[in-house]
Amino acid sequence: MGTTGQGQRGAGEVNGRADKARSAPDGGFPAALRLTVVPGVTGAALAALVVGVILERVPVFVTGGGVLVLLILLAALGGRRRSAREEPPAGRIALARIEDLRATGGETADVPVKFRLTVAPEPEDGRPAYRVKISQYINLVDIPAYRPGGSAVVEYRPDKPWDVRIVTRPTPEWSRRAEAAEIGSAPESTLVSDPDAVEGSWCVLGLVALLAGAALVVLLFRGELFTSDESPAASQPPSSSSSRTFSTSTTVSGPSSSLLTFGRMRATAMELETRVDTAYVTAITIEDHRMAVRGDSALPPAETVHLQSLPYELFPGLVREARTTLGVREPESWRIDVTPGTGSGVGPRVRVTVSGAEGTASLDADATGRVTDRRAVGKPG
Repeated sequence: MGTTGQGQRGAGEVNGRADKARSAPDGGFPAALRLTVVPGVTGAALAALVVGVILERVPVFVTGGGVLVLLILLAALGGRRRSAREEPPAGRIALARIEDLRATGGETADVPVKFRLTVAPEPEDGRPAYRVKISQYINLVDIPAYRPGGSAVVEYRPDKPWDVRIVTRPTPEWSRRAEAAEIGSAPESTLVSDPDAVEGSWCVLGLVALLAGAALVVLLFRGELFTSDESPAASQPPSSSSSRTFSTSTTVSGPSSSLLTFGRMRATAMELETRVDTAYVTAITIEDHRMAVRGDSALPPAETVHLQSLPYELFPGLVREARTTLGVREPESWRIDVTPGTGSGVGPRVRVTVSGAEGTASLDADATGRVTDRRAVGKPG
């Protein structure tokens, strides 16, 4: 089973089904009209709600809200009728030849992998073999089991041949069939794809209609919206205090959440900079899952640390060196403290502290990540 003999013969049949699905949803001019009128009315109703609130015009607000409620009811009724009318067929199990695969990255145990497959349906399904491109998350441990030219067990939708999913835990029977199968490659002409990707132009048309409907309502009330008197308070610039002290912290969580993960420290520092609205701080504390900063805006830049000037990419190496060379056999925790340097021309001081059953040890480094001092366990600070 699964050779390309029937794939070449039935290429037109598979592509013909896919081409029918690529036309406008539900077909033709009525669908195009619906995809422009409905978004346009929706945009006008949303704009009417906003305009009604700004101008305190109750009739405008009620009209916009009433139209939105009516659209929601019509959409709910239409979706219920469609789901009752269209019962999708159950998925079918088949074998597929792996033409090519490529992992696209990821920080978790499951990484996204792009596959090019030749799907060979069972003879009783009456479908020719065809090609498809899919993307699926595969566990790192299982990736070696998938190789170009090998076979895999897949599940596909007869009504949507592009909707294919690799069965990562097939039954023993299908596993044996996959190991013994010799599936030929289907020609490129049999490649099928999701028509939703082709229908992007209809989405753009709907978005344009939505914006046009909203713009029409705003234009109708532009005189009242843009000629209102400005209050005296609005013309006065906001006052700002001459100095302020601040402190904030953030905790990271989730897979690969340690701040030792490459790039995580710098990204977290940028998040804290946005939160405090300045890059100049007086102290930075970094732990495995937490970063904190504090500062005083009254201090000159020479007495502060610039958040983005630090070599965060070198800090994991300093932590590793502190945990392995300072006499702490089983470190239980670590911490990095960054403070401004003392004296003119001296850069920030980086201190890495590790703690364990033997006690506490630390090392100092400069702003370039070069170790300048070590204090092993038992050595006075």
